[in-house]
Amino acid sequence: MDLEIRAAVDSDFEFALDAKRQALGPYVAARWGWDDNFQRNLHRSRWRERPWSIILKSSMPVGTIATWKVDGHLRIGEFYVLPAFQRCGIGSAVLRQVLGHADQDSEVVRLEHLKWNPVGALYGRHGFVEENANDTHYFLARHPVALQQ
Repeated sequence: MDLEIRAAVDSDFEFALDAKRQALGPYVAARWGWDDNFQRNLHRSRWRERPWSIILKSSMPVGTIATWKVDGHLRIGEFYVLPAFQRCGIGSAVLRQVLGHADQDSEVVRLEHLKWNPVGALYGRHGFVEENANDTHYFLARHPVALQQ
């Protein structure tokens, strides 16, 4: 698979918002409706505070991910793959790359997802387990896998 992850630049802002709208929007809308102004403002705030990356397939943007370190672990957020490119291995390939680096650094990786979003199955296949939950979200963690030497 011709996959690349590169740092996002300011001109990627609209693509990243659209990726969120397409990938997460239906699940947000199912519970709360989709408010474009609210989502744009939330996106702008997260855009500023998190190190976003753009996922490329054959040089074409197909998704986003943000990873950052907090409280001694690696955090994944803003992980969106355009629906036309879901269920073809891109999410798994990106996770394998991120988790491989985390394993090398012996880091726990944490993320969260909406309870009614089927992405939880993907995370489960990659070793994430539920640490906590609230009314709307599962909070997952994956502990580092010992590397063979």
